[in-house]
Amino acid sequence: MSTVREGLPEGRYGRSADERADRKLKIVGSVLGVGLLGVVGWIGWDYVAGQSVSAQVITFQIVSASEVKVHLEVRKDASVTGVCTLSSQDKDHGEVGRADFTFAQRDTRVDEVVSLKTTGRATMVELVGCQAASAH
Repeated sequence: MSTVREGLPEGRYGRSADERADRKLKIVGSVLGVGLLGVVGWIGWDYVAGQSVSAQVITFQIVSASEVKVHLEVRKDASVTGVCTLSSQDKDHGEVGRADFTFAQRDTRVDEVVSLKTTGRATMVELVGCQAASAH
């Protein structure tokens, strides 16, 4: 009896069209993957390196139904004027106060207590964010 072959002998007729298409697809996928990684890396670096002003809420004290004192620690370059936005919320998580505070001191670290006016009794204070004054 003779054996029946189902395909062409390997290596005899060169690469098939499917193999060429698979190779092209792998190359295109690799190039797109490297490009995507580059874009994500660039966006991440820009975000981290672009943060010239940062802050932290150290403590806050509810003074009255219309005022909260907030102790902020701001870190920035000495030549930069920083602007930080604070928000306060009531017990139902409704916003009762929001304000921008400017820090123009020529120091790299500023500790300051600011007064945030509210429209109702605040139960919490949140630092929304900080940025350089020129970008504000």
